Amino acid sequence: MKKIALIGSTGSIGRQVLEVVRGRKDLFKIVALAAQNPSEEFNRQVREFKPEYSALASQNAEAALKAAEIESADLVFNAATGFAGLEYSVRALKAGKNLALANKETLVCGGELITRLAKTAGKEIIPVDSEHSAIWQCLNFDRKADFKKLVITASGGAFRGKKWEDLKSVTPEQALNHPTWQMGKKITVDSATLLNKGYEVIEAHVLFNAPYSKIETVIQPQSIVHSLVEFKDGAVIAQMGTPTMEVPIRLALTYPQRLAGAVKPLSFKNAFSVEFQPLKAKDYPLYALAMQAAKEGGTLPCALNAADEVAVKAFLDKKIAFTDILTVVESVLAATPRDEAVSLKQLAEVDSVARWKAQKLIFKLR
Repeated sequence: MKKIALIGSTGSIGRQVLEVVRGRKDLFKIVALAAQNPSEEFNRQVREFKPEYSALASQNAEAALKAAEIESADLVFNAATGFAGLEYSVRALKAGKNLALANKETLVCGGELITRLAKTAGKEIIPVDSEHSAIWQCLNFDRKADFKKLVITASGGAFRGKKWEDLKSVTPEQALNHPTWQMGKKITVDSATLLNKGYEVIEAHVLFNAPYSKIETVIQPQSIVHSLVEFKDGAVIAQMGTPTMEVPIRLALTYPQRLAGAVKPLSFKNAFSVEFQPLKAKDYPLYALAMQAAKEGGTLPCALNAADEVAVKAFLDKKIAFTDILTVVESVLAATPRDEAVSLKQLAEVDSVARWKAQKLIFKLR
């Protein structure tokens, strides 16, 4: 039986993890639960799964972090949101735990730090994002396998086909109307700007030790092809499936085995189209900005993420326009010096300063 410590249990991914566990309690046991805020949902989870440890970060941050270190866990599943997820990953690896990673900020903000910790601990980082799980599967679960190119797919978000300059007056409701995926609000807005895809390129760079010159992003409107890998002999392997997170979540829990699930498979008896379109960077300037920060590296991706978290919240709260997200993030990056990323304490300071700068800019824009 695999014993799991679940971080971020009340979020979209966390609830789906528990749904998988709920269906196979003969295979999985939840030994720890951690979430950000008190809720009836969290209380229900504790009553149902009866973990030996549970904590809420808003009530006691240190107690919540200890959920990632619990001795009995075989696997820490990090489904926390935001920069706060990085420290859970650090704690898990230092405690000698394998890490199923659904928290983007862990690798976007602290990729070098995390890879060093994983290597020192001799532990696995198991990708949960559908795109990185797809690449991992195409590489036959070997993150050191040789490849020519990684191709990450993007749906194009809620405003696919529209020009950036025409999006100033769009509403949060429109930005949250994703064409194929049901996700949390923050990631859905990041999908509309395509900054989320920039984050995924950074993650792929870290996870698969891939130079940015070997990573490409394409638009795949149907969200059926989750990513592709091209090999040196010209062969291209794609991972396909209906757009659901159940497959990568289930795989992260059962790796190296696959477990039967209830996901509706693609039907090849009925005609359907799989389309690829080039990504037009001018229509997604935040993606281009992410690539700039990624290539410069160091602490800049951390500042990028912090500014975006603040700007997206301001947009969702109707304090700034959709296109002002770019203004805020671009300005914060321009005002952030690049340093090598060396410690969690340093990255926390970069995160804090970037948030402060973003808040000041938003106050001026209102």
